[in-house]
Amino acid sequence: MSAFVSEIIGTMLLILLGNGVVAGVVLRHSKAENGGWIVITFGWGFGVMVGVYAAGIYGGAHINPAVTIGLATSGAFPWEDVPLYILAQFIGAFIGACLVYVHYKPHYDVTEDQGAKLATFSTIPAIRNLPFNLISEIIGTFVLVFAILSFGANSFADGLTPLIVALLVVSIGLSLGGTTGYAINPARDLGPRIAHAILPIKNKGTSDWSYSWVPVVGPIIGAVIAALLYGILVP
Repeated sequence: MSAFVSEIIGTMLLILLGNGVVAGVVLRHSKAENGGWIVITFGWGFGVMVGVYAAGIYGGAHINPAVTIGLATSGAFPWEDVPLYILAQFIGAFIGACLVYVHYKPHYDVTEDQGAKLATFSTIPAIRNLPFNLISEIIGTFVLVFAILSFGANSFADGLTPLIVALLVVSIGLSLGGTTGYAINPARDLGPRIAHAILPIKNKGTSDWSYSWVPVVGPIIGAVIAALLYGILVP
């Protein structure tokens, strides 16, 4: 399996399990309905773990354009491979979002809340304030990328790193995710948002394109800052 295909599969699994847990919690008549924020954050963390384990054997298991750009900025990943990885991540995210829709189709049909439906695809800020929403995404992604780079200086047992990264994502979600829903991943947000716009979801409402740039630009800025600062502190 090529790195391109592995990034597609890893990101697809991330979105299927991550957006899947959101769908289970917010859509009507799911057995997980009203499961709450703890369920969502752990679901996303475990989704990261599964995606990284699935993709890690064959590629870098970035499953996140911000991680790819951050690693390239730090010199740990070749820039010439960045476009291919990002393309794969967006493809995987789109496929994963479509699979969530198919899986929960009857629940989408009986859910009236358009915001809840959109939340199963992309992020929505708790308080819409674009400058501060952007800052939230920058900070969250800074923590993600700086921590991932720092993990390289530590020794973990073979195969343990994906679990450590999963716990990192849970920590970010619990501590920093309440403002914007912690996209911290441009593909995770934009790929499913495109799926939301295309899929024939009953009474789906708007895809909120006016906000869509925040979870793309914020994570990229946060990743670059993290990589540059790490390079200064750990030359």
